[in-house]
Amino acid sequence: MTFPPFETGPADGTHDGGRRHGEYKVPGGKLVVVDFDVVGGRLAHVSVSGDFFLEPDEALLDINRALTGLSETTAAADISAAVAAGLPEDAVLFGFSADAVSIAVRRALAKATGWADHHWNVIAPSVLPTHINVALDEVLTEEVGAGRRNPTLRFWDWEEPSVVIGSFQSVRNEVHPEGVARHGISVVRRISGGGAMFMEAGNCITYSLYLPQTLVDGISFADSYAFLDAWVMAALEKLGISAFYVPLNDIATEQGKIGGAAQKRLANGGMLHHVTMSYDIDADKMVEVLRIGKEKLSDKGTASAKKRVDPLRRQTGLARTEIVAAMMDVFSGRYGATPSVLTDGELAAARDRVTAKFGTSEWLHRVP
Repeated sequence: MTFPPFETGPADGTHDGGRRHGEYKVPGGKLVVVDFDVVGGRLAHVSVSGDFFLEPDEALLDINRALTGLSETTAAADISAAVAAGLPEDAVLFGFSADAVSIAVRRALAKATGWADHHWNVIAPSVLPTHINVALDEVLTEEVGAGRRNPTLRFWDWEEPSVVIGSFQSVRNEVHPEGVARHGISVVRRISGGGAMFMEAGNCITYSLYLPQTLVDGISFADSYAFLDAWVMAALEKLGISAFYVPLNDIATEQGKIGGAAQKRLANGGMLHHVTMSYDIDADKMVEVLRIGKEKLSDKGTASAKKRVDPLRRQTGLARTEIVAAMMDVFSGRYGATPSVLTDGELAAARDRVTAKFGTSEWLHRVP
């Protein structure tokens, strides 16, 4: 059966701006392709295609019809809602969804972007104070949002033992003062949410992605985590580790949790997505420093905080530097990323930000 696009618009076939084309590959699913014209600010001559499965066959025409006539400024959620409302009750979508169609439409309109639409940079690890690492996350996210820096992947490195707590956590509830003092721990608050990270030199792998929010346009907050870390899963697979996401933001293997992610979206359109993965953590010291209670562990299927630490060293047998190198290689190969470095201006801005914000008691204790 042939499905012509459901058409509206001027009979003479004149269109504003030429034919639009958008594609979206559902992670673990199928490819959705959308072609249409924009006539008078609205979608016309819409044709949805792809390698997905859909029942009944005629539902494809319903999707085309639902999209036809929508304003080119329609929000992603409203496009999804229109597609869902236009489908018959017995429709079955396999390998894609109304949200996937919405993302493809937004990409065709240049409201959403794909990985290949950007020139990516990679910054290799360099040893910096933890306060500077945290401040750089804010500075570089702002720079990408303002268009002054390409979207960038940066790997952290540090020397001083630290605890980095989430934006909404309480210092009093997250750390043991005695353990912090005994082990000389630096406690720092970051701009993203999520839980506390215990970090000693060489004991974990931390990276930050600075990206425009257009890359996750139409993707739910929950789904954006796995979407942004698909390359990491590929890198781990290359190293012999079969990893998966445990909603919302944990990365795990069959042997246990190996990492966690956090995000922050800025008003200027920049977005931060960063991950810390366990490499060789001193579990005894960790529980002396962090308050990890039973409630935190209640949905993790384990009674001990120590069992939640499943180091990459044990599962790969590789040096930390080798794992980081493999991650950088996979990311660069997938997205055509090129090497970059921190500029003097970015480092100066981060130092200023530490003085004004991240190094202050007001910021660290902003949550009682």
